[in-house]
Order: sequence, then C-alpha cells, then structure tokens
Amino acid sequence: MSIVVTTPTGHVGSRVVQLLLQAGVRPTVLVRDAARLEPGVREHCTVVEGDQDDVEAVLRATARAETLYWVNPPSLHDDPVAGHARFGAVAAAAVAENAVARVVFQSSVGAEAREGFGDIDGLARTEELLDATGAHTTHLRCGYFFTNLLLDLESVRAGVLSTTLPVDHRMPWVDPRDIGEVAAARLLAGDWTGRHTQGVHGPEDLSFAEVARIVGAAVGRPLTAQQVEESEVAEALRGLGFTDAQVEGVLGMSRGQRGFVPENPRDALTTTPTRLGAWAWSVLRPALEQ
Repeated sequence: MSIVVTTPTGHVGSRVVQLLLQAGVRPTVLVRDAARLEPGVREHCTVVEGDQDDVEAVLRATARAETLYWVNPPSLHDDPVAGHARFGAVAAAAVAENAVARVVFQSSVGAEAREGFGDIDGLARTEELLDATGAHTTHLRCGYFFTNLLLDLESVRAGVLSTTLPVDHRMPWVDPRDIGEVAAARLLAGDWTGRHTQGVHGPEDLSFAEVARIVGAAVGRPLTAQQVEESEVAEALRGLGFTDAQVEGVLGMSRGQRGFVPENPRDALTTTPTRLGAWAWSVLRPALEQ
C-alpha cells in the first residue's frame, strides 16, 4: 500500500506512522524537518521534506500515492480560517493532480456546522475542498484533545482550569493516540469508497468540572474549573499579539459548542478506550513535575 502521512511527528501523526510500520507498510511522510523524526522511524519511511502550504512539496510526497492522511498544521495566518482553507486547497490540488484514491482527513467535532466554530470553520472548508476532488474521503470528527491540557501547565500547577464555557457543559474529550489508532485502521482498510464521517469521541463526554476532578486526582493536586468571560480571554490573547481574527478563531471554537450536538452520535464506532485519568497519570503528571 502506498500511504502518505502528514504531520508525522505530532501527537496523532507519530502514532499513525508507528502503527503503519508495525503493519508492514513503508509510509511516505511529509515533514518540514526530517531531523525531527526519530532515527529508528526515519529508516523505515520514505521522507519528503517540505511545508504543507507548498504545492510542489505536497505533489512530490503524493506522487503515486493511493491514500493520504492529511492534517492541517497550526496556521500562522492572520485569519486562521483562511489559513486552514489554504492548506485544504493545497491538499485538494495534489489529490486531484496525482489521482490519490482515498483521503483520511483529521477534522473536528463542529466542522459539520460549517460556520460558527471559529478555527474549526477552516477544517469545514478543507472537508469541502477534499470532497470536491472526487476522491473517496473519510473525515475524522475528533473531540477535544487531552493534550490541550499540556498547553497550560502553569494554570494546572496553580490549581485552575479556565474555560469560557459553563463548567458543567459536557463534550467529547479524546486521547490523540486513540485518534491515531482510528486513523491507521482506516488507512489500512483500503477497500472503502464514497464519503464518510467518523466521530472520534474518547471514552465519555466530560465537563470542565469533571475534568478538574479527574485530573486533580490523577496528578495529586487540587484543581478547580472556572468559567471566565470571553472579553477577559480576548484581552489576554491580544496582549500576546493575536489579531482580531485569531482571537475570534479561539473564542469561536468554544462558543460553537453551546447547544451543539455532534453529527456522529456516541456509539461503538465513535467511542475510544483511553480514559482521561490514565492519560493524566502517565503524561500530564510527569510534565507537571519537570
């Protein structure tokens, strides 16, 4: 099988690559800097260096590819939705020109709304661009990553989890490694056709209040969920140099969750096994101790 994987050093992509290697597949990986790949992994992959907004690099990586695993990397564009759409356009151009048969795209819960979800609206645009190529597509509608907690270690150390959502609002939370396992299974099943969406919702829906209780018990320190005003978050982000569109992209991801029901219901197909407490013990606790 000829499979191309983007973002192969990320939380999800690295797991996808590992599983493909263990399945006996030599994947092609598109990576900005090959030195970031572990040597033991690099020797079993075909490596193409380049950026994902570089059409020529993506064309090289996908030449003769049967299947593509596409992830929009973080966008530094002043308008994150436009930035995601640019990545989507590059992917779609390569899929069309190289006649890539199947694409598995790492999307998000909320993309099905098509608007009103901040940054996630850019993933919705990417879904539409990939669908328009005529390739067989599967869009993974992923829940909120456990690893987002690693982005705010100081707040966790201070005993506070902040959110603009009501602290009792429940939504899917998921371990990125579990997303990698769902993605790898789909990539290796090479006989599916048509357009599909696949929810990846973690083991259970959780509120920030429940997350604070579970994580606090796992890391051995008290943790409280606290709802903050959007204006407070916006001011802090602007102080860090965020543009108005970037601020709206961040706030919109939470705002869209209010009253929203994912298109893919929680069932045997969308539920993944790793529980937040186990992840927090094995990953977050050591990170807090560094």
